[in-house]
Amino acid sequence: MKELLDHARSFKRQVDFESGEYRKLAEGQYPEALFITCSDSRVIPALITGARPGEIFELRNAGNIVPPHGQHGASGEAATIEYALEVLGVQNVVVCGHSHCGAMGALKSGDDLSMLPGVDAWLELARPDLAPMLGTACDDPSLPDVAQCNIVNQLSTLRSYPVVRQRLETGLLRLHGWYYEVDTGQVYELDDDGRFRVHAG
Repeated sequence: MKELLDHARSFKRQVDFESGEYRKLAEGQYPEALFITCSDSRVIPALITGARPGEIFELRNAGNIVPPHGQHGASGEAATIEYALEVLGVQNVVVCGHSHCGAMGALKSGDDLSMLPGVDAWLELARPDLAPMLGTACDDPSLPDVAQCNIVNQLSTLRSYPVVRQRLETGLLRLHGWYYEVDTGQVYELDDDGRFRVHAG
């Protein structure tokens, strides 16, 4: 923790906050994408994308899960999606899952999460849509398969949001599914045929 704290204390001296780039940030933000990903500390959106400050609007939670639209009670996820699209005018949304995901691993193995009721309740949002993949004893999907299926499911849930559906219909929004391998740094993109592939940059 000391190293993190020391870096935070010296950050202002390491960056030229007098530059035009940082002065412009004080005037507002104009991100290119809403990036929905896992809270996992090994997944760093700005590092993966090379984004500079102000270029991506982040939404992070366990398992990169998008709650169904219209759920009762306040939702930070719903508020972030709404703000990104309605206020910031973001034109791209990325749902990025990843390898070695603890949330997807728990769902795959059917872990007893009774000692973690908050985690269990949260993962329940993703459990029903993964049930067809996990439901039979003879099936044993790999963790990457589960994580990638979850990405597809969350993109489908996103489409249930009126603000998302409206912008898709008018061509003002594009949805993207990414799968990031923690141990290789490889990013796989969801194609129109529903497969995750590596695209040459």
